[in-house]
Amino acid sequence: MDSAPAQVNGGPSTAAELPPEAIALAGRMFDAARKGDEQSIALLTQALARGLPANLTNDKGDSLIMLAAYHGHANLVRLLLQHHADANRLNDRGQSPLAGVVFKNERECVEALLEGGADPRIGEPSALEACKVFKQEEFEAMFLEQVEKLRRTGNSAVNGAS
Repeated sequence: MDSAPAQVNGGPSTAAELPPEAIALAGRMFDAARKGDEQSIALLTQALARGLPANLTNDKGDSLIMLAAYHGHANLVRLLLQHHADANRLNDRGQSPLAGVVFKNERECVEALLEGGADPRIGEPSALEACKVFKQEEFEAMFLEQVEKLRRTGNSAVNGAS
């Protein structure tokens, strides 16, 4: 039996198998998501149009949308959502983009993530729990409305959540 890692579509299956140029390019994309300035948005817009995965994650499991949201770039969050980024993708620590923006008090990013279907009940801590910790009553009310909306539409990211 072959113990070599399986390759996806004939390409590398681990980051260690990627050429240094690909790793450098990914690093530029993560930096652009953090910066969120005009030049960074242009770079990401072009890369996404050419096939950059909107759910690309770094070595900590932080997605482009997590980094953009955490650094307060709502316009970039919306761009990533337009390219089908997952607003509910947790990082390796089980944190959601929505909980991160509660911590950072980024209202515009909260609104963008909710528009993109973010579920305030997922992650550790969940965005709802983070509201209580950081005394964000306004966000908590918005999140309860979102939970009800997700229940009505059946679009919950939480399996069996009530």
